[in-house]
Amino acid sequence: MLVGLPLLVAAFSVARPTPLPRAFLPSFDGAATKALAKDAARPFRLPGSLATADWFREQLQSYGLPIRTERFSAVIPGRGSVELQNIIAEAVGPSPGTIVVMAHRDNDGRGPGANDNASGTAMLIQLARTYGAPRGLPSGQLRPNHTILFLSTDGGAFGGVGAARFAAHYQFRDDIAGVINLDSVGGSGRIRLEFGGDIPREPSGTFLQTIAARVAAQTGRLPARPSALRQLIDLGFPFSLYEQAPFLGQGIAAVTLTTAGDNPPDPVNDTKDRLRADKLAQVGRAAQDALGTLDEGLEFTQGTSTYLYLGSRLIRGWAVELVLIACLLPFLATAIDLFARCRRRRIPLAPALRAYRSRLAFWAWVVGLFELLTLLGAWPHNSARPIPPTSALAHHWPAKGLLALTVLALLGWLVARERLIPRRAITLEEELAGHTVSLLCLGALSLLVVATNPFALVFLLPPLHVWLWLPQVRGAPLGVRLGVLALGFAGPALLVGSFAWRFGLGWDAFWYLAELRAVGYVPFVVMPLLVIWLAGTAQLAALATRRYAPYPAAAELPPSGPLRKVVRSTALGLRNRRRRGPVGVPEALEG
Repeated sequence: MLVGLPLLVAAFSVARPTPLPRAFLPSFDGAATKALAKDAARPFRLPGSLATADWFREQLQSYGLPIRTERFSAVIPGRGSVELQNIIAEAVGPSPGTIVVMAHRDNDGRGPGANDNASGTAMLIQLARTYGAPRGLPSGQLRPNHTILFLSTDGGAFGGVGAARFAAHYQFRDDIAGVINLDSVGGSGRIRLEFGGDIPREPSGTFLQTIAARVAAQTGRLPARPSALRQLIDLGFPFSLYEQAPFLGQGIAAVTLTTAGDNPPDPVNDTKDRLRADKLAQVGRAAQDALGTLDEGLEFTQGTSTYLYLGSRLIRGWAVELVLIACLLPFLATAIDLFARCRRRRIPLAPALRAYRSRLAFWAWVVGLFELLTLLGAWPHNSARPIPPTSALAHHWPAKGLLALTVLALLGWLVARERLIPRRAITLEEELAGHTVSLLCLGALSLLVVATNPFALVFLLPPLHVWLWLPQVRGAPLGVRLGVLALGFAGPALLVGSFAWRFGLGWDAFWYLAELRAVGYVPFVVMPLLVIWLAGTAQLAALATRRYAPYPAAAELPPSGPLRKVVRSTALGLRNRRRRGPVGVPEALEG
């Protein structure tokens, strides 16, 4: 009943956004765009390439559009700090509000990059030329109602560094109402929309449906899109390799048009002969049509929202959040009832809570070591942007750093384990207390997740509901207990499996997720939440394998090991020194 009512509310919250009326614009020349893309597909188009930047300027200089360059530096994985430049061509309109059409012009240097992203750069130039006036002609072909910026970004192949820089530092960014990003638009795949952000936000429904309608007008069917489950995963763990993401993080409606999948094309096979003029013509006409449509009704498409996009319909984000929170309520009610039963039966919970505290301290030590090694440069660096999954860094596990982390984590475990080893038979009441404390702490974690990002409950709900059965199967064979414990990892496995499959990472997905935190893309607030979850999981695992013991009382404490003795003597020495005061300062005498 708790979950049924929110599901009913979510069903009635389904909306059908109405696209803006169509604007009819001149046709788009796909063959000319393909020829331009072949010219742009030059080797060694690494971020910071001056030759590529000069080539882009040359293509627009004769069209009378004001062109300016914004220079900045950023850290590129494997190359260190690099001087980059975003190039902006501007078509000025009389009405307030700005539309940005963009494409990155670099690639990772391992291939010609004909589709990624010479095709997007060529299409950007062709669209800009329709608003320019070639020398010798009296006027341009089109006059915009709003200002249109044609933005060529640098560092796009390495997590959208240039787009992030522009979205965060452009002086008139508050005037930007919509962004259309062109990325890998000349391939053989179906035209696809990417609209995930760096935070759980998406472009307004009217904006997205307008772009989808313009694509459908050219192809006869709606563009491809991520499935509802993948959209939910991306809301719970915001991530995208495309350059609309940083704009959405700034509250600006943005969408990417592409013919590629979640990963860009393979750089080695991304050759000029694979470009398709018909697909370039389709995407170019759709982009030009969408640009004209937004120019006529930009005021109705601004801002961002949250929803699950199902094609012609969408489910509001607040309704999805309501369903996820409602799914959490049965677990919270059960955990609180279990706590109340322990209190009525006078089962002490303090020893179990102290055991959880020891595990919490250990995992805090491990996470703290990871953050410390990040500061010391043991992990890859980037400008808080995702490392390309196709790069060697995404598949390279730094052996020295991981070895240091493992050794130091093992030392921390040797300090903590002495108090957690079972030294006597554990009673049923003590086991029940261990389960109760673990479930209550996981319940507290779920409330923190709700306060941080309710969509992340999609990863937490499976372990919460499955692990409620662990006290019920305590008498079952070991295989059953381990099966229930393993089934609870379905939620985290959903996230790891998504990265492993969608981005071709395989088992490297574990390290790639850690790298996202190392480069600063994942915010630090995730780490304390992870510590709480790991401590609760470790205690439940000890209970399932019959290796759990409550924290011993003072009379049951084992002799201190060598590591604990060193830590204790150091702490006592520092405390006694503070009590004695500074050395060499005489104490005052009475009177």
